[in-house]
Amino acid sequence: DEVARHKLEPEVFELKEETAQRLNDIKGKGGKIFAVGTTTCRVLENQARLVKGSKNRVEKGKGWTNLFIYPPYNFKFVDALMTNFHLPKTTLLMLAAAFCGREALFKAYGEAVKEKYRFYSYGDAMLII
Repeated sequence: DEVARHKLEPEVFELKEETAQRLNDIKGKGGKIFAVGTTTCRVLENQARLVKGSKNRVEKGKGWTNLFIYPPYNFKFVDALMTNFHLPKTTLLMLAAAFCGREALFKAYGEAVKEKYRFYSYGDAMLII
């Protein structure tokens, strides 16, 4: 009932220095960052929060992230998201809604249901730009 009180399970990650630098170079040249998967999105946003005063950089690092992304969320680094069609009432669905908005997400899901897309981990995917 109260989204902000939900405790999200942390996920382990490693964002290597050379990867962070390459992503920062792309972003610095006006390129777009496409996260493939919700974990990747969470990691990049987690590491972008460590950079003060810039929306266009991530820090290298490794450890755990428990960043819970839900509407409204101001994305700091990721420009597009490739992800599965997630099950109702999940934190993954909330992350997708934070990215594109509830109305657009429900419209996409309506089309997916109509066209009999497969949901969850081994189903069809969507690109949110």
